[in-house]
Amino acid sequence: MEAEPTPEHPAPIAEIGLCRRIRSDNGQRSPGEAIKFRTMDDRAAIDRFDGSGLYPGWFVVAAAFLVALFGFGLGFYGPGIYLVALKARHAWSIGELSSVITTYYVLGASLLFLGIGSLFQSYGPRKVLIVGIVAMSIGLALLTQVARLWQVYAAFALMSVGWATMSGAAINILVAPWFERRRGLAISWALNGASAGGVIIAPALTFLTNRYGFELAVGTLVGSMLAILIPVVILVLRPRREDERDVPDSDFANSHVAQLRVETERFRLGSVLCSGRFISISLPFALGLTAQVAFFTHQMAFLSPTIGTVAAGWAISLTTFAAVVGRIVVGFIVDQFDRRIIAAVNFIVQMIGMAVLATATTPTLLYAGCALFGLGVGNLTSLPGLLVQQEFPKKHFARIVSLVVAINQFSFAFGPTLLGQVEVAEGSYRLGLLLCLSIEAVAAIIVVAPSVLGVRQRRVRAI
Repeated sequence: MEAEPTPEHPAPIAEIGLCRRIRSDNGQRSPGEAIKFRTMDDRAAIDRFDGSGLYPGWFVVAAAFLVALFGFGLGFYGPGIYLVALKARHAWSIGELSSVITTYYVLGASLLFLGIGSLFQSYGPRKVLIVGIVAMSIGLALLTQVARLWQVYAAFALMSVGWATMSGAAINILVAPWFERRRGLAISWALNGASAGGVIIAPALTFLTNRYGFELAVGTLVGSMLAILIPVVILVLRPRREDERDVPDSDFANSHVAQLRVETERFRLGSVLCSGRFISISLPFALGLTAQVAFFTHQMAFLSPTIGTVAAGWAISLTTFAAVVGRIVVGFIVDQFDRRIIAAVNFIVQMIGMAVLATATTPTLLYAGCALFGLGVGNLTSLPGLLVQQEFPKKHFARIVSLVVAINQFSFAFGPTLLGQVEVAEGSYRLGLLLCLSIEAVAAIIVVAPSVLGVRQRRVRAI
């Protein structure tokens, strides 16, 4: 019981503290509620405050964006530029150098298939990424010093280590542990770094090569990659703490995505590869990326006879810009709807774009076709990981998404050769583009089939 004030011990003007009531000037209690202040050991208050007010997972998204920027800029868009530079310096044929690039993609896919995902789980993203960044840097440095064709193969072999650890699988593995409900949005933003690599790194590489030479161009970009990525990887890519959670994930157990996930006890490679769920994810995106990479490789050769080289360059830029727009739009809606249906619609949009390109006779239609096709380009690298998250156990995510990306790379490595052979046989790209359209149609049917069959099964049960 609180003692009443006396002349010897007058009441303080205002007692403000933990669980104390505010007194007026004459010492009377206020009729209001007690004012309480949180103590410093209130874990809920501390956990919600991280100094910046921003969930740390978004810093990981920014870091993944930079990894994709350099990984795709130097490892995906770069090989076509290296091919031209090496041909000019050493007079090797396009056929010889094209075989090197195909080998490079196959090696990268092999590394993914053999267990890059397991390495990320065992050693953490910092160590694996640093090894990959250094390998990519050494391979590129060697590429500027080669004198024989076998040395080109050796340089690209080293670069394949970097490509395997900095491509789409790696971006998914980096971002996935930090998000559940908003993973689609987070991965979409991170993988926009891949498109930015085509907009920033590739033109910079071309400009510097033309102005200052191949060695200085590669040295400048490799130095920039090391100076930017190494500190970012070390400082930002830490493991997520158990008490760190994106706000919308607080009720994730009741979300649409969580209900579709099927848990298993152990990871069995044979069972995963033969499962219908895995095939219906890996096969359609392997087909779609085969058509996509084939078209990108021949896009300049297809467009320039009709609209000229400069206009074709603008059309390629429009395609890349549309890829960014498409990925952002899908990122905002992919976590609210059935991801298989979204993937099917994405393939259909690309089909429409390919149909326009195959039948276009005017520059306007060619630009429209490039834009429509481009809207789906970025999503072919982000959607597979989101479907894996939706339908496979969280503990197996890194391994399974690595397998999907490996199969995709095995497949699209042969896309440019396929389209090129069709063009040689027919004398034009029309039949090849229609073939790409057909491939996209098959991909759309395969990816949406489980959702359609699932709806039918539910209806049968209801009846």
